[in-house]
Amino acid sequence: MRVALVQVASPPEEPPAERRERVTAMVAGARGADLVVLPELWAAGYFAFDAYAERAEPLEGPTVAAARAWATDLGAYVHAGSIVERDAAGRLFNTAVLVAPDGLIAHTYRKVHVFGYASREAELLTPGDTLDVCPTPFGPLAATTCYDLRFPELWRDLVDRGAQTVVVPAAWPAARREHWRLFTTCRAVEEQVLLIACNAAGVQHGGVELGGHSRVVDPWGTVLTEAGTDEGITFCDVDPAVIAKVRAEFPVLADRRWPYGRRIER
Repeated sequence: MRVALVQVASPPEEPPAERRERVTAMVAGARGADLVVLPELWAAGYFAFDAYAERAEPLEGPTVAAARAWATDLGAYVHAGSIVERDAAGRLFNTAVLVAPDGLIAHTYRKVHVFGYASREAELLTPGDTLDVCPTPFGPLAATTCYDLRFPELWRDLVDRGAQTVVVPAAWPAARREHWRLFTTCRAVEEQVLLIACNAAGVQHGGVELGGHSRVVDPWGTVLTEAGTDEGITFCDVDPAVIAKVRAEFPVLADRRWPYGRRIER
């Protein structure tokens, strides 16, 4: 599987429509990838809190429409990062979207742990309340978003549901970059998953510098690739068979003892 991490900057002076056009040209450079991944809220701008309501869109809106066109053009799965989604009741969510090569939406995930520290996300957005896993040619795939990295119980639930690969779109600040490295590696190792994390880059509203350093980490904790701080595409070739190999060789998930938590019958 060839992965393309499209690390995007969202400068505050750039309107979302212009950004979508610019990112369309960037994504064209990901041709040959099987899975293309973008960051969290790249079109709206994560820190553009005052514009969330204005920039919110339904799943049929322009950002997902662009991702559907990219997927069919590239013949690839496109994880569109996330959008500010407005549902039929008018609620706003931070929603991650995976599009299949036929242009159909294959998976969505509404961010469960909306962020409150030095952020208005928790004030403005509704937390998601569902988890599921999507079948793909690369194996069962799930998504979490940014702050979710700090909640291992969510990740264990996804693994119990069958997840083998987890995609993480993020807008993680540079000030906590070492936490980003720590948690992406830790979650990959403890859950024995292939973790594909695409972070935003550049400076956003309020002068917040985003951390970049998008990365792919295998279940052993080996960092297969790590981007720098600039906008651009980073490719990584991965053999999904590494997941089953690691789980068979070092069966930590099978060694869990009961009773504790919620037992999953396999």
